[in-house]
Amino acid sequence: MITAGIAGGSGYVAGEMLRCLLHHPAVKIDFIYSHSQAGITAAQVHEDLYAYPDLVFSDTINPAVDVLFLCLGHGNSRKFLTKHKFSSSTKVIDLGNDFRLKADAELQERAFVYGLVELHKEKIKTAANIANPGCFATAIQLAMLPLVQEGLIQDEVHVHAITGSTGAGQSLKATSHFSWRNNNLSIYKAFSHQHLGEIDENGGAGKRPIKINFLPVRGDFPRGIFASLYANCELEEQALKALYQDYYATTPFTHLVAKTVNLKQVINTNNCLLQVQKIDGKVLVTSVIDNLLKGAAGQAIHNMNLLFGLEETTGLHFKANYF
Repeated sequence: MITAGIAGGSGYVAGEMLRCLLHHPAVKIDFIYSHSQAGITAAQVHEDLYAYPDLVFSDTINPAVDVLFLCLGHGNSRKFLTKHKFSSSTKVIDLGNDFRLKADAELQERAFVYGLVELHKEKIKTAANIANPGCFATAIQLAMLPLVQEGLIQDEVHVHAITGSTGAGQSLKATSHFSWRNNNLSIYKAFSHQHLGEIDENGGAGKRPIKINFLPVRGDFPRGIFASLYANCELEEQALKALYQDYYATTPFTHLVAKTVNLKQVINTNNCLLQVQKIDGKVLVTSVIDNLLKGAAGQAIHNMNLLFGLEETTGLHFKANYF
């Protein structure tokens, strides 16, 4: 069994990580680190875990775990690894943004590989540590990759993407109150979202620099990302669809579909669904994911499976919640 530690166990992503790992056939949860929640059961924070009374938050770690999942929030992973030393054989998977950019991807003896499986699968298999991609970055890059790899985006690409409230984390903010968020939409961080950096360095790194015009939107639903991307493109629709079909032919979780996609198709799954259309000389790609699974915990476990030589879909066959 793979022994796993989780640092930062009280947030939305950590809750998803716990739910996934509890049903993973090759993993045993060794510790759930939370300085503020030490000594209480996980069910007191994640109330659906009432059937697991032995899951207790701790303020101590086991430095010899096989894999460490960092669910600490952006900017705190580097501090945690500086304070807490782990075995050189411990694989670290960071779900924050501390190591996603190349300039930040090394910490003392630890080097991090960017964990977008559809782009870096072979590198991930032999990596020491993984920087898990951001949720917006995952949805957008999966929509872009085939176009970028073939050099089909000549100048710029326009992206409009709506995220659920869980994407903002569990800490209460003015824009996460139910009374504000319900029946409401708003743009935030227009053209300046923090995920643009990792997209530029990875999925946006084509044969020439690509300008990404990104409008992120707060949605009035709890989970999921609905992203639409369009750009000038000379390739015809059938050729575009064939390109995407070929690119993702061997990927178990990213699928090209013919009909209009919607969020309910992917909620509670580790899937990304893509629809490709050609309209008035432009390619339009719609991408939908569950931000807490394909955009966070599910992708991290996919990376773990590759790191430890498991069949890559192990523990990730979830039942969708369509109704």
